[in-house]
Amino acid sequence: MSAPAIDRQLLQEAADWAVTLRYDAPSRSQLSAFERWHRASPAHAAAWQQAQRVFDTFEQVPQTISKPVIESIERDQGRRRALKLLSLAVLAGPAGWALTRHAYFQRWTADAATAAGEQKKITLADGSLVLLNTRSAINIAFNRQTRRIRLVAGEALITTHPDPALPPRPFLVDTPSGVVRALGTRFSVRNLDGAERSRVAVFENAVEITTVAGAGKILEAGRECDFNAQSIFEAVKARPGAGLWEQGMLLARNMRLGDVVTELARYRSGILRCDPAIADMLVSGAISLRDTDAALNLLANSLALKVSRISPYWVKLEPGD
Repeated sequence: MSAPAIDRQLLQEAADWAVTLRYDAPSRSQLSAFERWHRASPAHAAAWQQAQRVFDTFEQVPQTISKPVIESIERDQGRRRALKLLSLAVLAGPAGWALTRHAYFQRWTADAATAAGEQKKITLADGSLVLLNTRSAINIAFNRQTRRIRLVAGEALITTHPDPALPPRPFLVDTPSGVVRALGTRFSVRNLDGAERSRVAVFENAVEITTVAGAGKILEAGRECDFNAQSIFEAVKARPGAGLWEQGMLLARNMRLGDVVTELARYRSGILRCDPAIADMLVSGAISLRDTDAALNLLANSLALKVSRISPYWVKLEPGD
């Protein structure tokens, strides 16, 4: 049995709250008002959950697509109104805004996908292994010429297997920025910056990167680099623990607290923020990605900070009292 439809008025209110909490600087009275609204009924909570799913998807749309659309509406109605109109178009249902429908279509019709905080292991037809990280999705296309996957969203850790076919087919990973060709290897690929930039880290052997524009580079084990559609950036030593998300851990070494919180936010639903006043504090240590509430409590206790939980869907790390 399908879930009952959510009242449109509640969806409008949820969209308005989503814009306020994500893009404004809400006061404590506004946060208290939101908490009262959220607790008013199960229908209010359901409308809020749907709003969160919409915004999570919207924020993964490549900026090359979303930015011109937002700017065109901003010119007429302002940024806040633009964001609300875009969110309401989707909250209204299948007849909503084509851009975000496209994002939903890509992610939720992918061959494999994960939700916030979820990981999924996939064994491909050739015996290669793919581990999808949080909020990630891939499409798989094997044929007689190539073994190919497309990283639609998020991040994947890939361990290739010798191809049983003769002659052996190349193993390729497509991203919006270009193609990564495995050279008998174990490596990760992540879409960054609204999918306008990709990051590769190599743990065994090597990969070959080719951008959309045709720039190429061999990346050896122990190195990582970013690339976009035009260029490949300088390769650097792979960050310590770059693949530790496989074990549900983030290894921070003098990492900005703001960056730690941004990373934790990928692994949970709703809104997680860091007060700008503490964002530049440096953090070192192993931080759980599988229990983000415990991770936030650990950060708060070790740095004498405070975790403000307005609801399970709105959390902020603030200076201590």
